[in-house]
Amino acid sequence: MSESTTVTYLLEDDGVIPNNSRLPLIVYNGVLKGESEESVRRRILSNEWQGAWVGSVFGFHHYHSTAHEVLGCFQGSAKVQFGGESGTTIEIQAGDGVVIPAGVGHKSISASSDFKVIGAYPPGQDVDMCEENEDSIAEIRSRIENLLLPQTDPFYGNSGPLLNLWK
Repeated sequence: MSESTTVTYLLEDDGVIPNNSRLPLIVYNGVLKGESEESVRRRILSNEWQGAWVGSVFGFHHYHSTAHEVLGCFQGSAKVQFGGESGTTIEIQAGDGVVIPAGVGHKSISASSDFKVIGAYPPGQDVDMCEENEDSIAEIRSRIENLLLPQTDPFYGNSGPLLNLWK
């Protein structure tokens, strides 16, 4: 398992994207260093996250109100904006992982032609796709606030930063 450092960002509601003022976005720098697509997939799935897919990050602001999301980058790099138009932009590269709490907006600003991630979600959480506040903001916030916390860290299993930072 690679050595990694984590950086967290607590993102407030920006009026369009609800974000999550309780749970921080967690960036795991280098957690997957040198791992292949298949080993990243196995690692995330073995730590009980589900619904794995391979792709990129959409080029428009969106968020999920019914699921937290993990992204494990195994190829290329991208600049991803988190938190909406006034949010923070982070460069993600092969070997990095990101856990995005429900409600936190994300959008690809730019990406290398070979950028690829594996995405997944905690057990029992069905992902929705929200671009704007289609439902009432009270309903959206209620879904986000009542969503169960993951029981495992997608990269470290029964230990790891997520379990210490999300309580």
